[in-house]
Amino acid sequence: MQKIAAFVLLSAVTIISFANEPKDALADFHAALLAGDKAKAIEALATDVTIYESGYVERSRTEYAEHHLPGDMTFAKASKRSVLQQNQRIEGNLAVIWEETETKTKIGGKDVVILGTETALLQKTGDNWQIVHVHWSSRKPK
Repeated sequence: MQKIAAFVLLSAVTIISFANEPKDALADFHAALLAGDKAKAIEALATDVTIYESGYVERSRTEYAEHHLPGDMTFAKASKRSVLQQNQRIEGNLAVIWEETETKTKIGGKDVVILGTETALLQKTGDNWQIVHVHWSSRKPK
């Protein structure tokens, strides 16, 4: 019985320590977009986040929430995003994540595939990682 209790305790500690990886925080942000959970998506972003997308810049989570967030949630619900490759580097309280993605959706009734790249910079405050910068770009497959 003591072995089982020790195993359960060790498993819980392991889950807690791995649940707060920067890549998990980024995945939570994308999951919030997909779920249409505006509050959770905003919570994942630092108040002074800077977002680069298609040549545009949004300089705060308030600005993002008022402009592109609703459209990003609508697009996430209407598409299927797959991460093809992901790299993460952590240096102290900063982490950078590079992703290559494939997104499938319908536009104008036609099946469309979009290849994307994402670079996200996250900062750890206390026990939480928040996105402080993200840069998205995309293209059609060749």
